[in-house]
Amino acid sequence: MTIQPDNRFVDTEPWIDDADISAPERAEMDAPGWLLTWRKFRRHKLALISGVFLLMCYLMLPIAGFIAPYTPNERSADYLYAPPQSINLWHEGSFVGPYVYPVTAKADLVNFRWTYTTDETRPMPLEFFCEGDDYNLFGVIPSDTHLVCAPEGATLFLWGSDRLGRDVFSRILYGAQLSLTVGIIGITVSFLLGITFGAMAGYFGGKTDWIINRAIEILRSLPELPLWLALSAAVPSNWGPVAVFFIISIILGILDWPGLARAVRSKFLSLREEEYVKAAEMMGARPARVIRRHLLPNFMSHLIASATLSIPAMILGETALSFLGLGLRAPAVSWGVMLNDAQNLASIEIYWWTAIPMLPIIVVVLAFNFLGDGLRASLDPYKS
Repeated sequence: MTIQPDNRFVDTEPWIDDADISAPERAEMDAPGWLLTWRKFRRHKLALISGVFLLMCYLMLPIAGFIAPYTPNERSADYLYAPPQSINLWHEGSFVGPYVYPVTAKADLVNFRWTYTTDETRPMPLEFFCEGDDYNLFGVIPSDTHLVCAPEGATLFLWGSDRLGRDVFSRILYGAQLSLTVGIIGITVSFLLGITFGAMAGYFGGKTDWIINRAIEILRSLPELPLWLALSAAVPSNWGPVAVFFIISIILGILDWPGLARAVRSKFLSLREEEYVKAAEMMGARPARVIRRHLLPNFMSHLIASATLSIPAMILGETALSFLGLGLRAPAVSWGVMLNDAQNLASIEIYWWTAIPMLPIIVVVLAFNFLGDGLRASLDPYKS
């Protein structure tokens, strides 16, 4: 650059005529849709935190046995209804490391309850990467190594124990494997049915639309809770926990698809009149290809948001059925099964920690709702 006498700037470099002046000056103007969605989603702090929390919960499921200090049905007959214990680091001003105090149970024959006395003169350090009862890592690898164990002569009941002396914290971790998975299986069944029948009704119309609509109206007219109870009661009582789990998941999915089918139908009724759909049909594309390649991608953002908002309903449905004794049954462990043991209000008044399984249900359902709200607002990056 040189400066001319009248303060004009002149570029001394030779002119290059092959520059692409039509290219955008900012890279974000040519960003793909997923990047625009991510940029908008990360501004929803609550949804982002909820997504990270749920991701950690699902990553924890295969290694729940390693994290839990006890196995789900491991009993301590001398510690029935033991209260929650705290993990301490300092004892009388000196650093000891993670430790617990030993507790001693005593039967109160006057009030008919268990009372526990804590010996705060003997800190007992915890053991890490220790051997305990057997479990299956990732569901298939036998292992007996636990992240943390109680020292000899002491217990580690972080959230107390139940009426059979089983650790509530360990059972909540194991219960998450079923309670969180039932929503994924149920929503898969619901989406397969809802998308299939909704797409057929919206794209073909006519008699197909009329028949599917009548089926949807019949299903939606039935009272939901009694229908759940009737279908769950029809499951044979001699079936194993795994079979009952899958049947309950399928029942929840079957009863949830009419709402999604109506949403897909209404969207397809408007999309099938678009020019790109007509062009695909004129070029000889089959209905299945038109639905799969042209209609569903334009509706995918709504489907993803609907999935995150429907999973909590599946979790609450399983919890309700198991709480009433019509869903999963012992020895299966789920949050609903654990709450089934806490139906006695008198016991909850005395041993309040038996109602702790309500907390993960509330937190997980709220996290899914926050995540769904964030996705619903972010999956259309061009919407103001």
